[in-house]
Amino acid sequence: MSVTGKLSSYANAATSTGRSAGATTLKSGTALVEAVGRLVDAAVSRVLLSDDRVTSAADGRLRLSANQGTEELADKVQRVVVLATPFVRAAARGARFTRLPWAMVASTSFSVGVAVRTGVREIQVLSSLVAFRIEQATGAPADPQLVEKIAVDLYLHPRRKLDLSDDRLRLVRLTRKWLLLGAFGRTTSKRASKALQAADELDGGELATRWDAFLLSRRAD
Repeated sequence: MSVTGKLSSYANAATSTGRSAGATTLKSGTALVEAVGRLVDAAVSRVLLSDDRVTSAADGRLRLSANQGTEELADKVQRVVVLATPFVRAAARGARFTRLPWAMVASTSFSVGVAVRTGVREIQVLSSLVAFRIEQATGAPADPQLVEKIAVDLYLHPRRKLDLSDDRLRLVRLTRKWLLLGAFGRTTSKRASKALQAADELDGGELATRWDAFLLSRRAD
């Protein structure tokens, strides 16, 4: 199995009880995904509590280029890094016959930390622009759950049509992405730029209407 395949398998183990991974690995994976969820929730909440909004894709790119930190989320970032590092190291140990640089193993915590801090900052900027689009269209505060869902979906798949037929956050996919980014030192600047452009083109009013209809149908059930 390739290194990428091994990393994906470890991340998927967080929610798949049918996998052959042991109970300890499954429990650790679940804790990791939950930690990512708490981090994203806290990050978006801080954005929405502020009156400062990203008003365009260009504004968002400028803010990301400023490389501002996420010190206020340091404890939650560190929790994710602590839980994620063993998964990446385990995949590295299992890749002994590949060309994977062993120096990567020694720098795992650092690289995962960079990936998580960068990623959560990108989600914050993205969620601010999503909230702006909705608030400008409706004249009312954006639903935090809607903003968080759209921001995560756009971050993962900037070009995919938004599906508001459920309220799930795709945290396993997000966790997998950050594991892979941390393992290989890849950046998400291009994807984040595409996500910001997609957010800039959102019809905030239409999204709010669809979301209200979903919530209404769920209450009816």
